[in-house]
Amino acid sequence: MRWIVGLGNPGSTYASTRHNAGFMVIDELARRFNTDVTAQKFKALTGEAKVGDVKVALLKPMTYMNLSGESLRAFMDFYKAKPEDLIVVYDDLDTEVGRIRLRYQGSPGGHNGIKSIIQHLNTQTFNRVRVGISRPEPGWAISDYVLSGFAKSEKEPLQRSIEEACDAIEYALTHTFEQTMAKYNAKG
Repeated sequence: MRWIVGLGNPGSTYASTRHNAGFMVIDELARRFNTDVTAQKFKALTGEAKVGDVKVALLKPMTYMNLSGESLRAFMDFYKAKPEDLIVVYDDLDTEVGRIRLRYQGSPGGHNGIKSIIQHLNTQTFNRVRVGISRPEPGWAISDYVLSGFAKSEKEPLQRSIEEACDAIEYALTHTFEQTMAKYNAKG
């Protein structure tokens, strides 16, 4: 089983914010896979789908960003899921809106959701799809910026990056993550 986790914050207040780019990708995957991500388990909203021959679990942790690892650990312990079958999707300040970047390991880079996952899984090695949200203009506090909505001019590039993230994840279901990175990072 593959497990795809989108990071974000629960509640309508945060639904359209930059920090919820991971949730946006999970919602689009659920639409593509014709499933709902509404079951409440593992401190998350979850859904399951069969994509070709691959069983896929979709998760949106409801712990708030900084505690995302708690949800992943609960899921992992219950299903005996492996980190190598995991793909985490999240917002990235160092990637511009409209672009995605894939990695399979590394530090949290200041992202508290990834920091929590690394602490709870006890590894920095897991597949990641980073959705670009760009850096704020000087004077913005990062915490305020990531909890702000996207500008009107960013809506179309954001939608493109969500779709490209979904395309990359679907490709990764039948290819190695190295092949997926080669294909989708080359587009940038």
